[in-house]
Amino acid sequence: MELILLEKVRNLGNLGDKVNVKPGYGRNYLLPQGKAVRVNAANLEAFEKRRAEYEAKANTLLADAESRKAQLADASVTIAAHASPEGKLYGSVGPRDIAEAFEATGKTIHKGEVIQGEGPIRHTGEFDVVISLHADVQTTVKVIVIGEK
Repeated sequence: MELILLEKVRNLGNLGDKVNVKPGYGRNYLLPQGKAVRVNAANLEAFEKRRAEYEAKANTLLADAESRKAQLADASVTIAAHASPEGKLYGSVGPRDIAEAFEATGKTIHKGEVIQGEGPIRHTGEFDVVISLHADVQTTVKVIVIGEK
């Protein structure tokens, strides 16, 4: 399936690129999210007419992500979870828990922006978690998990 990207998509391409993707990825993610349109004469013409508008929107999103990155510089959050005396959690700390903890401190993070490469946290301690604010902007925050009984 050939598509024109309307914004930068990580590991795929930049604004205005023509890309070939598998039909399911295009049909189920890129098209419904408004990240791409199908390649045809009408869409090519419409894209070229609105290219400046798309670029301005992309620049605005990038600037917003950079300002959010500045707010999250050296940020940390403490999460209390039920744990055994050895420090093993009875559950786990996932992206939703981390996002909610930051919301409680007044910093806005969506659970989809939290990247836990090694999966959910299952032990007490300090962990570095990557927050992906934009395709080009990532930052690392510290998550401290303490045990409670």
